[in-house]
Amino acid sequence: MNTKSSLYIPTLENVREARKTLENIVHVTPFQKSFRLSKKFSAEIFLKREDMQPVRSYKIRGAYNKIYQLFKENKVSKGIVCASAGNHAQGVAFACNKLKIDGVIFMPETTPKQKLEQVEMFGEGFIQIKLYGDTFDDCKNAAIEFGKESGAAFIHPFDDPQIIEGQATLALEILEQTKNEIDYLFVPVGGGGLAAGMVTVFSELSPHTHIILVEPSGAASMGVSLKSGKNVTLEEIDKFVDGAAVQKVGDLTFEICKDHVNGCLSVHEGKVCETLLEMYNKDAMVLEPAGALTIAALDQYAEEIKGKNVVCIISGSNNDITRTEEIKERAMLYRGMKHYFIVKFPQRPGSLKDFVLHVLGEKDDITFFEYTKKNSRETASAIVGIELVSSSDFEGLLQRMKGLGYFESYLNNSPNIMNLLV
Repeated sequence: MNTKSSLYIPTLENVREARKTLENIVHVTPFQKSFRLSKKFSAEIFLKREDMQPVRSYKIRGAYNKIYQLFKENKVSKGIVCASAGNHAQGVAFACNKLKIDGVIFMPETTPKQKLEQVEMFGEGFIQIKLYGDTFDDCKNAAIEFGKESGAAFIHPFDDPQIIEGQATLALEILEQTKNEIDYLFVPVGGGGLAAGMVTVFSELSPHTHIILVEPSGAASMGVSLKSGKNVTLEEIDKFVDGAAVQKVGDLTFEICKDHVNGCLSVHEGKVCETLLEMYNKDAMVLEPAGALTIAALDQYAEEIKGKNVVCIISGSNNDITRTEEIKERAMLYRGMKHYFIVKFPQRPGSLKDFVLHVLGEKDDITFFEYTKKNSRETASAIVGIELVSSSDFEGLLQRMKGLGYFESYLNNSPNIMNLLV
């Protein structure tokens, strides 16, 4: 028992017991050296491939461990209930099917269709999905209320000792799969269950390892909380990195992490998208946004990790192919290769031709154009999206647009307006 917080803190012994529970359930996933990333960063970089679990994420570890303990104690007679943005739901569905337990799973209405189909497949009739709200936090509150009314046991996705113990079995695997000391361990963080599990094991078995947490900049709840010295709830979050977008990390996970991590980075969602495309094109790896977080963070630690042994946890690969265009768009906006403008066009024949000839560069491309001719005015506005070959071409494009009188407004700096218009 932790005297400061009165919270039950998992121990290494608990983690070893959890491993026995999971022995024939989870895969010992590959621990692969990335030759490309090692060369790029002049380091020895290894990827722990939890995207290759049966449910394509590490979440099966904690979910099965928790549900199995309740099953042994005869506490699931009225079923279980959980809330999840996708990966925890798949782990819960898998466990319900394996143990023949009825489960209700609350998921955000924004959950990608691919994840919904996967949950149903793993549950095989033992689970029911309820779509509720826009965020994980909306679902969590609804699931807790459902559990109170029905008597179903609530399976928290991260803020639970047995969930943490299950996730921590991943740390035991990592330490057994390498003979070399690990200098840096990069861990993706949403609610903090995986991070707390890594801390539980590494603080005892490899205390010299620098543990670096990585979260999306639009949902940096752990970073804000660590800086504040208390667990903070964010008012708004960007839900794009759905597997790691929570408004508040767990009280228990925060307590475990706050004195043992060596850094907490936030990564721009555009950088995550750039990394997703890079990993697919160069390494033939299909990752979900949360699964690419640790690799996307390496640039921020490029100097520190030179010559070091580095491990990045690849947390999942439950991506939906229908998101590809959005991923490409976000990546190009981040790299400064896609720009949106409101452009003033004279209402005369040939004005668009003049714009193409005198404003656009030789290799620039119009990818979006929306214009309505209004005879009552001399000029009318159009929304124009332009793709550049190089981000360095932007200043020249902007100068030509202003110099020839076409420029009215630049939309990239006003994402709310841009999302409304494009």
